[in-house]
Amino acid sequence: MAEPKTQKTNASVEAFLENIPNEQTRADCFEIVNMMKQATKAEPAMWGSSIVGFGEHMLTYSNGSQLPWPLIAFSPRKQYITLYIDPNIKGYESRLKKLGKYSTAKVCLYIKKLADVDKKVLKEIIVDSVKMTKKPKR
Repeated sequence: MAEPKTQKTNASVEAFLENIPNEQTRADCFEIVNMMKQATKAEPAMWGSSIVGFGEHMLTYSNGSQLPWPLIAFSPRKQYITLYIDPNIKGYESRLKKLGKYSTAKVCLYIKKLADVDKKVLKEIIVDSVKMTKKPKR
């Protein structure tokens, strides 16, 4: 089996975030780091060249294969800040209605800037996503 492309590295999260050209995006990312640190009680780590992840668990695909993956993560992309969350959390859809401006795809929550969303709701989503990911699967 081929090695997964996105693996945990020893690269500096702070250096990566400091290199974000947009000042507002950079500030938002440091705030997201604090939210995710509080939710996981884990230090951030780089996963691949552009994902900031917290904690670690074994992700299991439908075919049974597994790979290490962060409990929760985000990546500052060109157009959006992408948050990788567990969409199976209780009340996810109703919380999204209260979140503000965002878009989604499978396990991704896309926001342009934190000012566009209700930070309290975002923190709840992050905390519950971590709890759901840590929950033993049956």
